[in-house]
Amino acid sequence: MSAPPKTILVADAEEQQAIRSAVRKADVGLLGPRHRIATLDHVDGLIELLSDPAVSEPIYDLPRPFTPEVIAQWIREARTRQEKGEAVLCVMLDDDDVISGYSYFTIWPERSAAEIAGAHRADTQSRGAGKIGAARSFGWMFEHLGVRLIGLTAATDNVRSAKVIEAAGFVPMGERSSARPDGSLRQSHYWEMTRDQWLALHGGESD
Repeated sequence: MSAPPKTILVADAEEQQAIRSAVRKADVGLLGPRHRIATLDHVDGLIELLSDPAVSEPIYDLPRPFTPEVIAQWIREARTRQEKGEAVLCVMLDDDDVISGYSYFTIWPERSAAEIAGAHRADTQSRGAGKIGAARSFGWMFEHLGVRLIGLTAATDNVRSAKVIEAAGFVPMGERSSARPDGSLRQSHYWEMTRDQWLALHGGESD
């Protein structure tokens, strides 16, 4: 399952509360006009999206199997965690209101840290779009949610994600073992970036 970054930051009570408040009130519309907080109305669309192995196979922390019961529980748990200020699950809709992707943000307010996992349908991916969307998400996490550190993992054979992560300026920090929901482990490449590093590279611009 998701694990906080290797680097340990300590957030005081005021910073923790600010992060939790931002997560509870998270405006995913800032990520794009077709982004929505996931609800039970999105169960069928998420199943259709995730049933494509090309979409779901590289993602270690998805609940499986992709049944209505499992995905509905995943959404409920995400909403509960958002109410605690610890997660945001959102979906992206195409022009036909069909789910074309999702993002799951995990936040550790006490560590002022976060990570993101997600995927898009292959037909929605185009040259440069992934990098732009990822940069917008990273900027949103730093600037809107208010965390000071992001840690990211990608499977050792997930070259596409690695290129997007490194293009954004994340610093490689070796590998770490990522635990799947069934308890098995997946070896992953690992990167980190601080908010100060992000601002130095991107000047506060999230897209």
